[in-house]
Amino acid sequence: MPSKTLTITTAALTLAFGLLASQPAFAETAQADSTSDGNQAFIFAAIGDIPYGAAEIAKFPSHIQDLNADKELKFVAHVGDIKNGSSVCSDEYFSYIRTQFDTFAHPLVYTPGDNEWVDCHRTNNGAYNPLERLDKIREVFFNQPGKTLGATMPVKSQENLGLPEDVRFEKNRVAFSVLNVQGSNNSLLPWTGLGKTAATPEQLAEVEHRTDAVIAQIHQTFAEARRSNDRAVVLMQQADMFDPSLLADATANPATVSGFRGIVQAIVEETNNFDAPVYLVNGDSHVFAANQPLAAGSPWLDIYGSPAADNLQRVTVDGANNAVDYVRFTVAGNSAKGADVLSWEKVPFSQ
Repeated sequence: MPSKTLTITTAALTLAFGLLASQPAFAETAQADSTSDGNQAFIFAAIGDIPYGAAEIAKFPSHIQDLNADKELKFVAHVGDIKNGSSVCSDEYFSYIRTQFDTFAHPLVYTPGDNEWVDCHRTNNGAYNPLERLDKIREVFFNQPGKTLGATMPVKSQENLGLPEDVRFEKNRVAFSVLNVQGSNNSLLPWTGLGKTAATPEQLAEVEHRTDAVIAQIHQTFAEARRSNDRAVVLMQQADMFDPSLLADATANPATVSGFRGIVQAIVEETNNFDAPVYLVNGDSHVFAANQPLAAGSPWLDIYGSPAADNLQRVTVDGANNAVDYVRFTVAGNSAKGADVLSWEKVPFSQ
């Protein structure tokens, strides 16, 4: 596919759910370096929903080596789903993927997807309690809050709220915010594999706590971006809140995407108060897309009860059976204006 250019500017459930209101909105466990790149352009990559199934698991080390061979990358983002939705969520598999992640030569920013914890109640996933799996994901992949996987890059982490996976960092006046937002209606679907027909109290408490923390991080990201006169805000998450395959059901019954409503409202509010475009990178729906999901006239405006946010642009990375490439983003130097700020292209894997 030819490259395309667009303009953009700009836990373990926590300790106890009730502590959210009494703690600072953000734990600055590490200060990301926002000055070392100076006025230089930089490049980063995004992947997601990979590896899915035995054949892709076998290819995953080669995919990592392809990314390692791209020496210009400043970091790689994995936007969640390290397995498919019909395989066991075992400790052994998590440990294997962590071992593979440790082979990244670049800093690796990873946010969990629903396949590795939310959907693990399914019988063919092992009929786990999803919250126990979330604890294990945090233990295996976020054992050093404030640092990336792969090569070390410091990030600001929500560790004090029990969400070490929610991180922020800045490079060359571009603010990045990585958020734990899940498919399966942000984890509101019943745990049917455990015999549940409605969300449990502990499930609802986790969703409320995590969503409150995500919204707090969105507001903090934009507040700092405005203070720093950033050229762009880039949000990254697993869930595709504008998944075309959900549009018909969501139009008929907006409650099917109710778990995203508060997050969408926060993004819209901040986007419309930020004098530069905002960029959303997500996985989940598996098919590459680049669009403005909340532009005037979008059907999602009625679904979410939202005003338009024309400056919000998003890219969905290829995943699952389509995970044959990575998306390579180029951020131009500080002198660049308008459409020259950010461009992207899909780069095929060698296998």
